[in-house]
Amino acid sequence: MGTLVLLRHGESQWNLENRFTGWVDVPLSPKGEEEARQAGEKLKAAGIRFALAFTSVLQRAIRTMEIALDILGQTTIPIEKDQALNERHYGDLQGLDKAETAKKFGDEQVHIWRRSYDIAPPSGESLKDTAARTLPYYEAKIFPLVKAGKTVLVAAHGNSLRSLVMHLDHLTREQVLELNLGTGVPIVYELDADGKVRDKRVL
Repeated sequence: MGTLVLLRHGESQWNLENRFTGWVDVPLSPKGEEEARQAGEKLKAAGIRFALAFTSVLQRAIRTMEIALDILGQTTIPIEKDQALNERHYGDLQGLDKAETAKKFGDEQVHIWRRSYDIAPPSGESLKDTAARTLPYYEAKIFPLVKAGKTVLVAAHGNSLRSLVMHLDHLTREQVLELNLGTGVPIVYELDADGKVRDKRVL
């Protein structure tokens, strides 16, 4: 049995400013850096040690991972970065203030773009599209290591991680739309060789 830890990045500067971020490479806010430190402390208190880590190519996820690993004294473990773990691409909405976007397109339309499973914003991705790149990467690169009994960290984003949680917890399309993952909150899964969840806890 292996261990998989999912960690959404700490608050970014655009989370703070209530903007659609997507693939724009925005740094952590000071609060986000503190959330990453707290995540590291929680992992340390839980006695978790990683064999290796995966992250997106966006600095807010990379920095969250680096801060947490630094607290664990594990800065030399192998790390793989891949855009398959990037946040959902918000297309034409990227960089826009969420309140301004609602005024421009209407509350209902923006709610559909943000919360539907398979309707994408203009030039962007739906959650279904995000899952279509995140899950094959998980199956090919991450799960084989967990299956081999290793403890693996995945530091990524709200929507790439939501697609993984949907897969692991067997959530329906409707259930995943209600799922919100907190920034800087580690979710620890114990998986068997078939990928079934034997235990799940939120630190």
